[in-house]
Amino acid sequence: MKSFLCLGLAVILAWVSPLQAQNPLSPDGLKIADQAPDFALRNVDGKIIALSSFVDAKGVILVFTCNHCPYSVKYEDRIIALHEKYAGKGYPVLAVNSNDSVVVPEDSFSKMQERAQAKKFPFPYVVDETQTIARKYGARRTPHAFVLLRTRTGWTVEYIGAIDDNADDADKVGSKFVEDAVEALLKGTKPATATTKAIGCTIKWKKG
Repeated sequence: MKSFLCLGLAVILAWVSPLQAQNPLSPDGLKIADQAPDFALRNVDGKIIALSSFVDAKGVILVFTCNHCPYSVKYEDRIIALHEKYAGKGYPVLAVNSNDSVVVPEDSFSKMQERAQAKKFPFPYVVDETQTIARKYGARRTPHAFVLLRTRTGWTVEYIGAIDDNADDADKVGSKFVEDAVEALLKGTKPATATTKAIGCTIKWKKG
């Protein structure tokens, strides 16, 4: 009986494992202190933007976001404010849209261009068409923030999670997680809160 059960379990595991490998939500993504991989993606102005493009930056506020998600829309002005406050101090914003535009046509590249122009985004807004970057970083929501620090060997992850603790009302925010993380790094210390749960819509993955 034990042999039969073990054989059955082995068959189930063998069947489940390939499914997990195909599931984009399976990889854990980056952790705090991990080296952040560079990438080169198309900006709404048609130019290619990479982390290495930020030659004078001390770090980067990387935000996975999109056009259609209500949470992303609620945070647009706050993301703009982050860039305006910290770009001059060495921490510009880089926004990435990883949603599949077949699943959500509103997140197409042309719609990204329209949105960036309408909101006058002062930061790059790039498209992750293959969703490779979202998977490598472990982005799962929109918005999902990663604060990166430039080091001698590249970029390290110093904060992952939500932008702040109140998506619905910017005036009632109690903790500004991204802002606090950047302030700590500017002072040469580590963020007191390095990870939080990103709140927002799930990234819309390609089907099949």
